[in-house]
Parts: sequence; structure tokens; C-alpha cells
Amino acid sequence: MKLLLTFLLIAVTHAGDRPNILFCIADDWGAPHASIYGNDPVVQTPAFDRIAKEGALFYNAYVSSPSCTPCRNSLMTGQWHWRLEGGASLYGTLPQSVETYARLLMNAGGYHTGSWRKSFGPGQLEGKFLEAHPAGKVYPKGFAQFLEARSDQKTPFCFWLGASDPHREYVKGSGKKSGMNVDQIKPFKFFPDTEEVRNDIADYYFEVQRFDRDVAQAIALLEKAGELDNTIIVITGDHGMPFPRCKSNLYDSGTKVPLAIRWGKKIKAGQTYQNFVSLIDLAPTFLTAAGVEIPEAMTGHNLLPALTEGDDGKLRPFIIAGKERHVPSQEAPDMGGYPSRMYRDHQYLYIRNYSPKRWPNGTPHWEKAEIKDTWYGDTDNGPTKSFIIDNKDRFQKSYEQCFAKRPAEELYDLREDPEQMSNLASAMPEITKKYATLLTAELEKSADPRHGGAPFDFDVQKYGGGGPKFPKKK
Repeated sequence: MKLLLTFLLIAVTHAGDRPNILFCIADDWGAPHASIYGNDPVVQTPAFDRIAKEGALFYNAYVSSPSCTPCRNSLMTGQWHWRLEGGASLYGTLPQSVETYARLLMNAGGYHTGSWRKSFGPGQLEGKFLEAHPAGKVYPKGFAQFLEARSDQKTPFCFWLGASDPHREYVKGSGKKSGMNVDQIKPFKFFPDTEEVRNDIADYYFEVQRFDRDVAQAIALLEKAGELDNTIIVITGDHGMPFPRCKSNLYDSGTKVPLAIRWGKKIKAGQTYQNFVSLIDLAPTFLTAAGVEIPEAMTGHNLLPALTEGDDGKLRPFIIAGKERHVPSQEAPDMGGYPSRMYRDHQYLYIRNYSPKRWPNGTPHWEKAEIKDTWYGDTDNGPTKSFIIDNKDRFQKSYEQCFAKRPAEELYDLREDPEQMSNLASAMPEITKKYATLLTAELEKSADPRHGGAPFDFDVQKYGGGGPKFPKKK
């Protein structure tokens, strides 16, 4: 029956109407670091801005998890990461029971699929994903090579354009050397506003702009091939910037990402959306556009009704996200992570921390770390991290917000406190209880193992990576 339905869906969607898909994803690029958002005059992203102006720009796009592997796994499968067993953690694999949109487009839709640079991972692929890559066959020379490999130019394609930008490490001073006015950079309020921090952000911006140039080259290839208007182009990042209180954290600085979508034939130019999108919504959107059946296991929402009708009300009125283990960065013999979940709407962000006795971004006691010499292991090493820690007496508030232990519940009033600096959970118990109830209901509905889903111990999974090392160890 499913095969018959798939055949009928493809038959209804005429081959000439089936869009190509170009999915472009940066590594550690968070919101609001694209120039069209108007947050910072320094970073410039003309390719992203163009796609947003010629299509749709999203102001509230979120990842399922602010960690590379689980975010990418959730995006490929269209499911919340906590449903993916070992795939919910950094260096985890994809379970054999799931499918990815690229493989479905290839097998059920006849699409030419491929990928370049970082797609799945980091982690170890197994079983069927070794036979057919979850993001499509890898083309080491990129998008041009992929287009040349298409045997029939009428065959629709799906391509994953990945990048290692703007993941650390950076060439120190590269941003300033490129001509950026470092004095104009606006750091998040939980960072010290110092030259050291602004220069570090400039180096991050340098790599954001390099990724944007890669995207511009791909768009130019589409234009040259006459494929631009029948291609769904998506540009986004896999989570927040690799700085303290960003990547691997459930605040907006960790889970919120830029998102722009263009489809010249179907999406009217100049649309903006304020309601919520999860990146897990992309997989069912791509499948629907291609006329391929959406698996029942996908928990993402099809975005096409909102995009084609210009109706913000068809998007999510709230968002959920979570975190399992990033780096095993606690003190030995604890291999656990910092499990947490969040519920956010336009007024409040509620966060539940399941293990508040653990360090939210890893132990400062590197000599006791489970992974040898790992130092605040859920935060990548860099100048901003070192500066805050080395000057924690001078910038105590920044240190506490970035690295100190946290209570079991957090609540932030987003209208008064958009950067989530003041936890109101104790001061507003009724609101906290309300949002705790809302979160629990959504997690139960999603079959989260921590809330009634099939039991799974995230903390005991194998880990194949290392951790940020204490830089001053002799």
C-alpha cells in the first residue's frame, strides 16, 4: 500500500514540476549572525540575504539539539533527536530503523542525490548507511562535480552543501585583517565587551562570510544551468556559535539559527515569518515538494502550506529542543552529559535541567576529568573562553552565566530579557509550573525516553572523540 501511494504521489507531481533541492548548512553558525537580520553592522552575508529577499526569511528557526551530530541526525530524519537512540549524542550513529530524506528521495523519488563536506557527523556510520550515505553520495569536488554527474538533465536533484566554517579553530586576527571594523561588533550581553572578545567574534565572522561565498558560487552554477527558479534553496546553520553559553546550550544563542528559503516557482519573494520552525521540519517539506510519502516516524511539520500561502499562522506557535551528551566532560568516573529540554514561545523560555549537580559546560577541574585534561569540555577552546575564565573575578557575571552550575529549572521573560540573562523560575512559580507542564506534555507526545518513550540510557553510549584540553598544562 505504501509503495502504491508513493507511486501515485510521484505520478501526480509531474516531473517538470518536481523541484531540485540545494541545502546549504554551515558548521556552528548561529542567529542572528547574518547581515539581513540587522543585529550587527560588521558581518556581511550577501548570498544569504539574497535568498531571504527573493524568498522567505525566518526570525525564529531552531535546531532540535545544539550539538553537531544530533542536530544533523534530526534534520536528516525529520525527528526529534531524543528519538534516535545513540544518534542523540555527539559521535553517535544513526539507528538502522530510521530513514533520511535524501535516501527517500533517491529510492522512492528517483532523485539524483549527493553531498559535499560535512553532512552526517561526527560519528560512525553503520549498516545500510555505509551502502547509501544518509545525505547522498559524497562528491569531493563539490556542487559542480555533482551537477556534471547527473546522467539526465531532466532528473531532479537533491544536494547537501556542507562546510566546516565557522567551526573553530580560527586564524587569530583574520577578521580584522580582512578589513572588519572590530570596534563596531556587538557581542552578546553575557560576554565582556572587550577588544579580545570582539576580535574573536570578528574571526568567527570571517568564516561565516567564507561560507556565504561558497553558497554564492553554488547559486551562480544554478543560474548558469537555468535551474534557479525550480530549485528549493535552503541556507542555515547546525546550532549557535562555538563560544561560551552558545553552542551546546539551550538558550537562543545555542539553539536559534539563521534560515532562508527560496523556491522561485512557488514562494513569493520578500516573505518574513515570526512564528517558529524547527530544522526537523525541512525533511517532510522536501518530501512533500517531491511527491514522496512522508514516513509516519517523522515528527517534523511540512512548511509548504505556510510558504506557498504566506501564512505565518501555519507555523509552530512554540518550539521545543533539548540536549543529551555533547562531550563527556564531567569528572571521572561520570561519562554522562548535561541532559536538558526547553519549551519556548514568544513570551517565555523554560528550561529543565535533569542533572543540576553536574557541570552544564563541563568541569573546570581538568585534572579530574573523565577524558584526560578536558577543561570545560562542552565549550570549544578559544580566546573568549580563556578570557572569561582568566578574568572571572573581574567579569564574575559573565563567568557564572557561561560556566557555573545551574538550577533544575530556568525561566526567562523574553520581552524584558531577550538574551535570557535573569532566571525568574523561583520568583514566578506559577508561570514556571505552567511551562513545566506544557513541556512535559510535548515530550510525552514525542515519545521522549525521559518522558514515557522506550527506555534508553544516553549516558552509556560509546564516544569516539576527544575534548577541549586545559591550555596551560605543562
